[in-house]
Amino acid sequence: MDSREGDPLSVFRPLPPQPQDPPAAEDDAEKLSGSSDPDSDDEAGASGQTEMDFLRNLFSRTLGLGSEKPEKVLDELSLEGVSNFMLSDKCKKVVCMVGAGISTAAGIPDFRSPGTGLYANLQQYNLPYPEAIFEINYFKQHPEPFFALARELYPGQFKPTVSHYFIRLLKEKGLLLRCYTQNIDTLERVAGLGQEDLVEAHGTFFTSHCTRTLCRKSYSLDWMKEKIFSSLIPKCEKCQSVVKPDIVFFGENLPSRFFSLMQSDFRDLDLLIIMGTSLQVQPFASLVSRAPTNAPRLLINKEKTGESDPFMSLMGFGSGMDFDSEKAYRQVSPQGLGPGQAQGVGGHSGLGHHPLAGGGLTDVAWIGDCDAGCLALAELLGWKKELEELVKKEHAAIDAKSGQAVGDGASASVREQKPKTSPRKESPLGGEEE
Repeated sequence: MDSREGDPLSVFRPLPPQPQDPPAAEDDAEKLSGSSDPDSDDEAGASGQTEMDFLRNLFSRTLGLGSEKPEKVLDELSLEGVSNFMLSDKCKKVVCMVGAGISTAAGIPDFRSPGTGLYANLQQYNLPYPEAIFEINYFKQHPEPFFALARELYPGQFKPTVSHYFIRLLKEKGLLLRCYTQNIDTLERVAGLGQEDLVEAHGTFFTSHCTRTLCRKSYSLDWMKEKIFSSLIPKCEKCQSVVKPDIVFFGENLPSRFFSLMQSDFRDLDLLIIMGTSLQVQPFASLVSRAPTNAPRLLINKEKTGESDPFMSLMGFGSGMDFDSEKAYRQVSPQGLGPGQAQGVGGHSGLGHHPLAGGGLTDVAWIGDCDAGCLALAELLGWKKELEELVKKEHAAIDAKSGQAVGDGASASVREQKPKTSPRKESPLGGEEE
């Protein structure tokens, strides 16, 4: 994906495995049971601490069980209804869950889109299957494809999108409790979110460690960056094993911060906003089911996702989101339609004209581009001009900074004035070097 603060390579945030993926990687139970990682005890404790609350939420949302009648939270199941709730004194803590879809407008490919996704364009690396490039066991034996990809896609030129800056505005308005991101592009950091604002569920490029269990020597971002751009496979200075950035590969544990903060964050949130994710990767996708029953859940995505049958939800493999059932009307805004032209579900049409059917059922989907969805919501909140000015100002600052760097590089080139005449040759990573 991309990055900036420290320039971590972000496009390589592997989506942890799905049921059909070859290695079963990021399954909660599998990780917590068989890991020798010192953080595993903390994860297990955090995971089990409120398991009964989690099950209550699942039963309540999925089967409608519970003695108390849910409170009517949204005045209408639409983007306008969500905006009204956000402007009320009932909405004080917003949690965002984001995936690769919020970064595609920055020029970073997502993983699974046919033809354009990252997995569809890895033929040059001769992998047994696309996901192998992010599998820890394959990486230890064949690290070359991953580092070749890292060198090719190093995201120095990427800028945060409107969606990133919308989350920044939530922070500035005092509404953001936490942003849970699947991305490793660090564009959330570039947009102005701090360490405390973020849970980078799939790791980070800021630090790296030796892959040998008995060594685990740590290395800095600058050290890793130098190795990658020298076309060298990073090797541990102590034991000569391969060194890997601290991003989560298939077959590895998620950071302990993910397990410790999700307990309180998803218990206390007033609104959950989900953007740019397929909600197919566990355990990240299961976070949606941890939201309180009366907390609205807004999906901004190119397609509806997160829906599952009751049995799968109860087993912890789905979020149980409901946009289309007869028991609750769910408003969907298709991409490409102008304001007021949104088509509803179940024969309704016209965005924002249908009252909540069945108090407490609070799932709303806005279908379309994430940036467009954020702008539409910002307009309803009265923040659109502020958001547009923030994007313009921050992008100008990034351009000025990168322009200075380009200028310095150009000056150095002029001083050298030496044409390169040596033939190109294959680098150790399969690219070309002078």
